[in-house]
Amino acid sequence: MKIVVDAMGGDYAPQNVIAGVVDAVKEYGVSVTLVGISDTIKAELKKFQYPQSLIEIVHAPEVVAMDDPATVVIRQKRNSSISVGMGLLKKEGYGAFVSAGNTGACVAASTFILGMIPQVDRPGIGCIFPSLKNFTLMIDVGANTAAKPEHLLQYAKMAKVYAQTVLGRTTPTIGLLNIGEEECKGTDFEKEAHKLLEEKEPSFIGNVEANEVFTGKTDCIVCDGYVGNITLKVAEGMMESAGKLLKREIKKNPISILGALLLKSSLSAAKKSVDYSEYGGAPLLGVDGLVLISHGRSSPKAIKNAVRCAKEEIEHNVLKKIKEEMAK
Repeated sequence: MKIVVDAMGGDYAPQNVIAGVVDAVKEYGVSVTLVGISDTIKAELKKFQYPQSLIEIVHAPEVVAMDDPATVVIRQKRNSSISVGMGLLKKEGYGAFVSAGNTGACVAASTFILGMIPQVDRPGIGCIFPSLKNFTLMIDVGANTAAKPEHLLQYAKMAKVYAQTVLGRTTPTIGLLNIGEEECKGTDFEKEAHKLLEEKEPSFIGNVEANEVFTGKTDCIVCDGYVGNITLKVAEGMMESAGKLLKREIKKNPISILGALLLKSSLSAAKKSVDYSEYGGAPLLGVDGLVLISHGRSSPKAIKNAVRCAKEEIEHNVLKKIKEEMAK
């Protein structure tokens, strides 16, 4: 199975994308199809040595900018790298699509071109958060900002399958992100969602507050895309600021510098656990295809790991297992 990668997507495309893809094919032996302006891709590939049989190029003359409206891939730029790349998943031999480009456009294109899995109304972006125990999968972090309670039930069922197949959880638990543990807390939306999850999902353990996202209290957390995206952005900003503040304080004192040198391996391990580039891409669950959305600022390392994640999803038959769960 070939993994399709949007060569033109991201703040630092195509340089970072192609560098990451080259690293991925060399390290994992995967076959990748780069979609985008072919002359630009070929010129960039000349900078590297790699097994040429493992990288295919498919020309797409249009590029979706990061500030383009989501619907541009459907209404105006149907020959964009996102639209053409997504269309390849409809053909035999192509297993997954990876893009660090316009998130809204990726969601729109996947919904329009691939369609939805039966029994799923809206797609949701899943994001893996590091926790004190292992990892927590939160869904949705930005695909559907006007969710209904039934959408959260669908997210819960898909997240449970993902946690089982990719994260290796035998009996994953589900929590609802809310402002308090009590079932009476939250807006009417959260209250209704809580009631539905309690009735329909045996793995549901109740509400989870935002301060428990990183504790590992539950394996999966469901929420609407508006709340999820704010949570994600706050977490990203907090991690970046905490690292800079720590570095600034260490530099003020020679003894602190010595202590930091002694703790270098521990600090590096901690930094690695919260580095988004280690996790590669966020799965877009609910569409009838394997789609991973990477950070717009993705480094080559992040792209390489996104390709690895796509490879793992293909190997674990994630799409098939989600379809089976939703068909029950």
